[in-house]
Amino acid sequence: MSKKNKIFIPCEEANHVCDKNQYKEASLLEMIKLNIHLIYCRVCRKYTANNTKLTKALKKSEVKHLDTSAKNNMKKDFDKALKELNN
Repeated sequence: MSKKNKIFIPCEEANHVCDKNQYKEASLLEMIKLNIHLIYCRVCRKYTANNTKLTKALKKSEVKHLDTSAKNNMKKDFDKALKELNN
């Protein structure tokens, strides 16, 4: 059996899949493996629970972020100031 087809995954991989799931990037097979792992690993269950709480808190907080053009303008201003400082 190849390494990719293993049903039982180590904690490091389970945490990675949990993080991917937070952004809806985990495949069905990865989710199955994660859920099997969570059956017998209390530490990863706690990690998953904390990750879920964090995701819900961030969604609930309605955090505002800069749009792409504002980020680009800020970067240009920073690069200009850095160039002036180095001259």
